Amino acid sequence: MSTQSASQVLRSARRIVVKVGSSLVTNEGRGLDQQAIGEWCRQLSMLLRNGSELIMVSSGAIAEGMKRLGWSSRPHEIHELQAAAAVGQMGLAQMYESSLRAHGLGSAQVLLTHADLADRERYLNARSTLLTLLKLGVIPVINENDTVVNDEIKVGDNDTLAALVANLVEADLLVILTDQKGLFTADPRRDASAQFMHQAMAGDPALEAMAGGAGSGIGKGGMITKILAAKRAAGSGASTVIAWGREQDALLRLAEGENIGTVLIAKTQKNQARKQWMVDHLQLRGSVLVDAGAVRQLTENGKSLLPIGMLSVDGEFSRGDVIAVRDAAGVEIARGLANYASTEARLLCRKPSSQIEQLLGYVAEPEILHRDNLVLTR
Repeated sequence: MSTQSASQVLRSARRIVVKVGSSLVTNEGRGLDQQAIGEWCRQLSMLLRNGSELIMVSSGAIAEGMKRLGWSSRPHEIHELQAAAAVGQMGLAQMYESSLRAHGLGSAQVLLTHADLADRERYLNARSTLLTLLKLGVIPVINENDTVVNDEIKVGDNDTLAALVANLVEADLLVILTDQKGLFTADPRRDASAQFMHQAMAGDPALEAMAGGAGSGIGKGGMITKILAAKRAAGSGASTVIAWGREQDALLRLAEGENIGTVLIAKTQKNQARKQWMVDHLQLRGSVLVDAGAVRQLTENGKSLLPIGMLSVDGEFSRGDVIAVRDAAGVEIARGLANYASTEARLLCRKPSSQIEQLLGYVAEPEILHRDNLVLTR
């Protein structure tokens, strides 16, 4: 269990996912708020230059599309929602691109669905893309792909998507910027006795009991979706901050350890959560048998599994499936997400990584299992 204070959690966070809601991005549905987006981008640029790795999850496509189409209320027909998302996404991406470029930063638009993160191969592809963008100093701006996926529009929300992204890249901190100061013991708009909560533990069942319903007619999420997002993010060790998006220099002050908003601290440390996720919650699709040298590299030196260390492959699995690593005696020593399918892995047994392209015609990764996607079980 984490013993860090809220201030320590904030100051130590290096990889940060920031989520902003529709009412903030579109100024309560009146259209994209260029000044607000510019302010967030200015703060992102300062954080990036101070060594942070940053991902933006932004709502607002449907709300901006509604404004451009002249609609005063959110439609219920799926195809109308899809049309609004398609129209609004153009302006949303352009606004972030120009605002970040004004500070000398590159941006990338990434449209995801929950299905992308449930499918292991697409999960690995999305993870690799995002981590590469972070290495390049580019800020990914992520939104749900509402233009084509029905169930995401009906039941999805960007609070949940932001938590899934935090898990995907193993972020240290999820910052949810909203139109409220943070979490109260009751809805302060209806209960004058409501007390502000500066800090709590993510996943505390009492938090869900305190949360109200949806906050506005512009977006879909309410405080309950933010509390559940914090609970989900805590599964991979990320703490969460819920704060007012128009607070002056909110992101910069959080990075300095100032406890603004509500900090929901993750109980589970990142490594513990990663191991729990791999070991307890994913189904094994197959296994690879490795030699003594590979066992040593994995268990003693914390290295990735290279194809030259593989003796044989058992089972049928695809890229992104969870497989076991076994020693020559058949004892499981690790589990991880496969970078190659079983048919490909069989061709790579006992081969150096330099021959992967020659054997397969392409190179996904030089490793069979990367150490970031691998946990020891012995």
